[in-house]
Amino acid sequence: MSVLSATVGQMLVLFTYILMGYVVAKAKAVPENSATVLSKLENNLFVPALVLGTFVSNFTVEKLGTAWKLFLISFVICLVMMFLAVMVSKLCSKDQYIRNIYTYGLAFSNFGFMGNAVVSAVFPEIFLDYLIFTMPLWTMIYLWGVPCLLIPSEAGKQTIKSRLKSFANPMFAAMVIGIVIGLCGVKLPAFLTTVIDVTGGCMSPIAMMLTGITVANMNVKKVLSIKSIYVVSIVRLLVFPLVFVGLFKVIPMAQNIVVCTICSLAMPLGLSTLVIPGGYGKDTSVAAGMAIVSHLLSAVTIPIVFYLMMNFIF
Repeated sequence: MSVLSATVGQMLVLFTYILMGYVVAKAKAVPENSATVLSKLENNLFVPALVLGTFVSNFTVEKLGTAWKLFLISFVICLVMMFLAVMVSKLCSKDQYIRNIYTYGLAFSNFGFMGNAVVSAVFPEIFLDYLIFTMPLWTMIYLWGVPCLLIPSEAGKQTIKSRLKSFANPMFAAMVIGIVIGLCGVKLPAFLTTVIDVTGGCMSPIAMMLTGITVANMNVKKVLSIKSIYVVSIVRLLVFPLVFVGLFKVIPMAQNIVVCTICSLAMPLGLSTLVIPGGYGKDTSVAAGMAIVSHLLSAVTIPIVFYLMMNFIF
């Protein structure tokens, strides 16, 4: 029961932060552009600091010898999820734009902000493995998810060069720097290590408050009336992860691979489906509904999935 209680406790902490963000946004206690500012801080400072600190401390020559397994399995699972996402989305909507939103949400969960927060708290011993495991997922998001599904076709086709530019971001840079420092065994000054650790520690609470602020700015009544979002959310939160729980029961895998896979699959639908199309003036009602419903349901489904994983597989 330790994993279940730890997961429930951590979900309560995270959702308290979400509630805080929701309340301050509704009370107009923060500026209207708070979501934009916090998002930039997350992407440009807090997440890179967390990634940098993790790789500097844990990425060693010995770790490099096992990293290829995480890469390979993650890539295969990502391809499987993309195929399943396309198939399921066709059953949920005939509208191509909405189908693309569903496809992205089913193929890529919120394994970044939400996943990092949950895994670092519940399974800290495999957090580095989780970051390595999610690299192929980020790659497919940049190469296929965002340019092919979320950016409207009238906005112009994405070239290979423009897609590769997506990798020129602070998180990727922090990862590369962390890998170099970790492999070389460079010892950073104590004050700098403290700065990196404290900055990275801001990632989880800020990410959750950002979610609450985003939800507070939505027309909740309108988005919750879309029935298909409930189907997509249940498939994302329960069906997909439990299918792999059953699969890993039949096909034994190393515990770190199993935990990384299930954690990445069990997270709610990401916010990219809301942010990116909205930037092009597209209707984000469906994406907003997916965000609200899946994040609320995940408070119950994540502990259930983790409990079944730990007791059914191991």
